[in-house]
Amino acid sequence: MKRLLIIDRDGTILVEPPVDYQIDSLEKFEFVPGVITALAGIAAGGDFELVMASNQDGLGTPSFPLEAFNPPHDLMLKTLAGEGVRFSDILIDPSLPGENSPCRKPGIGMFRKYIGNPDYDLAGSYVIGDRLTDVELARNLGAKAILLQPEGTQAEGCSLITDSWRKVQEFLRASERRAAIERITRETSIAGEIDLDGRGDNGISTGLRFFDHMLEQIPHHSGCSLRLIARGDLEVDEHHTMEDVAIVHGQLIYKALGDKVGIGRYGFALPMDECAARVLIDFGGRSEFVWQVDFTREYVGDTPTEMYKHFFKTLSSGMHCNLHISAQGENNHHLIEGVFKAFARALRMAVSRNVFSDELPSSKGML
Repeated sequence: MKRLLIIDRDGTILVEPPVDYQIDSLEKFEFVPGVITALAGIAAGGDFELVMASNQDGLGTPSFPLEAFNPPHDLMLKTLAGEGVRFSDILIDPSLPGENSPCRKPGIGMFRKYIGNPDYDLAGSYVIGDRLTDVELARNLGAKAILLQPEGTQAEGCSLITDSWRKVQEFLRASERRAAIERITRETSIAGEIDLDGRGDNGISTGLRFFDHMLEQIPHHSGCSLRLIARGDLEVDEHHTMEDVAIVHGQLIYKALGDKVGIGRYGFALPMDECAARVLIDFGGRSEFVWQVDFTREYVGDTPTEMYKHFFKTLSSGMHCNLHISAQGENNHHLIEGVFKAFARALRMAVSRNVFSDELPSSKGML
């Protein structure tokens, strides 16, 4: 499904004249600072289909003839196109406020082709504008709103309020790194959510208390947000629950990484008291797994130590990554906790992303 970025024009892309609010000459033509660079970066990411939507009061009448409107409008489109920014649709309502046209924003009459269309994901789409009517439009469409006003401006229902187009670009690129998965089998029911940039809620519950304690190290030390709620056949043993949690967790990370553009890709080692844990990770698309951890106890807490090798092997398969894990030490609790912490820090490094980079960290051009 396609997601839309519905962008207001005056006050959002072009500076709106404070007297008559009409851009009807080239003398009044001025881009909002940062908008060209930001839109070029957003367009290059390919995550959204760009749509321009604008109220132009009385356009086509003697007070605002098309001959006055077109030159600055065409110059704007030509300039943006030169930077790779093209709109799939340009929607303009020329009515006056008193006419109560259903097509005038925040009315949704101009957007009929998108409403109820299975090709478009309006819930995952955004409206960007500088007025509260743009926020209301987003609400009417069932989309999300970004208000281009100074931070601290009070407005309900906004995903972001800022007057910086750079922050808009950063937000849109970062907000894509989320995933949710539900996996139900005869043996387990697992619901998971992840936000690689840490803007979600955390919650771990598997029915295995020590396993929960280990999993909680991942969001704490990786900077990611993670929810994993599992109900499994623990009356049989721990295997199915731990395995299926690993499957869901690996798929969440793989899905949230998306195209992997701008990520760090690689990662990390750390000491845990007398233990030394090393985790090497590479999101290169292959799934090689190496495990060098020797336990001296059958259980730590309520989980069997033999299951941790299987957990991380399953996790690496789901993440489509090379994962090498080694740890040495005397205390078995420290051994496995050191491994989880080192994994979390490795994950933090590997999924870190420069949101302003469109480079893929691979000489092959794909991961």
